[in-house]
Amino acid sequence: MKLLKILPALLFLCVLQPAFSQDKVLDSLFNKLKAEKNDSTRVRLINLIASEYTGSDPAKVIEYGNKGLALAQKYKLQQHEADAWFNVGNGNILLSKYADAIKCFSNSQGIYENLFKTDKRQVITDGLARAYGSIGVVCNEQNNYPKALEYFFKALKLYRDSKQEDIAARIYSGIGVVYESEEDYDKALFYYNKSLALKQNTDDEVFPATYSNLGNVYLALNKDDKALSAYKSAEKILSAQPNARVLGELYNNYGNYYRKKGDLKKSADYYKKALEIFTSTGYLFGASATQEYLGRIAEKENRYAEAINYYNKSSENATLVGANGQVKDSEKALSDLYEKQGRYKEAYEHYKKYSVANDSVIGSDNIKALVREEMNFEFERKDEQRKLEIEKKQALYNEKVKRHRLQTIFGGVIVMLALGFIFLVYNRRQIKKTLTLQRDLAEYEQKALHLQMNPHFVFNCLGAISGFIVQNGTDSALKYLAKFSKLMRLTLEYSKESLIPIDKEIESLKNYLELEQLRFNHIFDFTITKDSSIEDDVALPPLLIQPFVENAIIHGIVPKLDKGAIGINFTIEGNTLVCTITDDGIGLEKSRSLKENSVTVHKSMALEITRKRLEVIEAYTAKKTNVNIEDVENESGKCIGTKITLYLPVQYLSGT
Repeated sequence: MKLLKILPALLFLCVLQPAFSQDKVLDSLFNKLKAEKNDSTRVRLINLIASEYTGSDPAKVIEYGNKGLALAQKYKLQQHEADAWFNVGNGNILLSKYADAIKCFSNSQGIYENLFKTDKRQVITDGLARAYGSIGVVCNEQNNYPKALEYFFKALKLYRDSKQEDIAARIYSGIGVVYESEEDYDKALFYYNKSLALKQNTDDEVFPATYSNLGNVYLALNKDDKALSAYKSAEKILSAQPNARVLGELYNNYGNYYRKKGDLKKSADYYKKALEIFTSTGYLFGASATQEYLGRIAEKENRYAEAINYYNKSSENATLVGANGQVKDSEKALSDLYEKQGRYKEAYEHYKKYSVANDSVIGSDNIKALVREEMNFEFERKDEQRKLEIEKKQALYNEKVKRHRLQTIFGGVIVMLALGFIFLVYNRRQIKKTLTLQRDLAEYEQKALHLQMNPHFVFNCLGAISGFIVQNGTDSALKYLAKFSKLMRLTLEYSKESLIPIDKEIESLKNYLELEQLRFNHIFDFTITKDSSIEDDVALPPLLIQPFVENAIIHGIVPKLDKGAIGINFTIEGNTLVCTITDDGIGLEKSRSLKENSVTVHKSMALEITRKRLEVIEAYTAKKTNVNIEDVENESGKCIGTKITLYLPVQYLSGT
């Protein structure tokens, strides 16, 4: 059972308070609302009432959220309207109405984004960050992990920019949960540790939960000692700041740890502690999972009657809370155990219950898939709306420019005596406009140079395929074509983008190198490494590195006539992304001597285009780029290969 998954909307909103405290706050808010006459203040109070019901009565959250929404729209109070949409979204997410929730959060996001363009106050920044974060949580709940990461990173940037490290730590923890769900344990560890490094307030309930999640990842990676250390850190915090549900989950994790180590007695003791907490707090879902764990241990120790009792209780509790996945597991365990005992009638009865639960799980997964599709449609609809707004603004801008030119000319005819002054103003405006056009031109030139690379790259690959077919036969050619097809899909996918994520560039390089390995009969090995400090939203222009790698193979490794190696490494030095390409080929000087009487036009064209692309990057970012190519020599001065180092300005895929 996965450890505590932080309550979705509350991750960015508030921490639940005791019921008696909530009642006092609500009474105070209702009294103020009765006496208040100002429309703006009334809407704000209604929104506060809606948020106070979060966690105790989702229906009330939606009811008062809609009341606040109607008044905010009536009086055109945009910030209050965004807050009302956010409250309605919270109510829907607590009722598991994810498609409705995403629409509400997206509406809140849209309003806050418009406000943020002209108003950078903290309250606006926080509202936009909450909307981004909540959309990320909904996407994670629906297993839409790429979108979850996209919106978590957007929220993270705003919180880090405003120095809200405690909330940024929560976002890092949420990103870790996404990567853990994807079983990308290395990245999960990275972001859990970043979360723990930022946390200043150990009263935060996410703090011990993050330690427990960290322990679970270590356990999955068979780093058992580190897992136990992380669990103990969580336990230490919980001893000072008790949280029953988190502690119950932690005891379950201890049980899983000791069961893995073969200490069934100690494992059972921890499971029983967890069960006692879940039973006393009425957390039936946690109790049902723990009862299944205890049943597994009893069955392993041949205490069949006790195991059957635990499995039955697990199934009953899971049924009460609608946890069909747990019902399925418990009923399957009962059916298997009865069959092992030769009690086939009971085995058949529980197998039927297992089948019903399994069908419900499949149906639930199908519904989740439909909701994901509906959510994706909503994202696409929002993107289209934004594109239309941009086009509309551009049309208005063009009309405004045209009208301005006419006014300038007309004014010049009427006020000839002030010609000098008018010329000065006009000249300054033209300079500003020219600078803007030059910047836009640099971006389009960068895209154009990239598009030149695509046919060049395809031409090279097709030439290689024709030679490969002649030399290697049909089966090898088919394998080569399959890899080529995969590489082309990656290349075309990003053919219109000026920047792509660094992980996608690494994936493209890996596919290209595997293709060349096949082409040249594995005459070289390769490695690609990336420094752990590089964030996932760091980006670079596509197909920028490939021409250098291609030259290393063709002019360095192939003429060597011996097994070679290529290494590619990405690091960050200050505000510079450094890419190093090394090979143990024949070196620059020997390569030049071999090419003296031979000119390969398309090769030199690739490097020339790449050189221009680097110049455009400099113009666009106003930061220096550099390429350093040098021979690598051993201690005796003998050339043992070539090293190419690219220095690029750090760029990010997206930002607010």
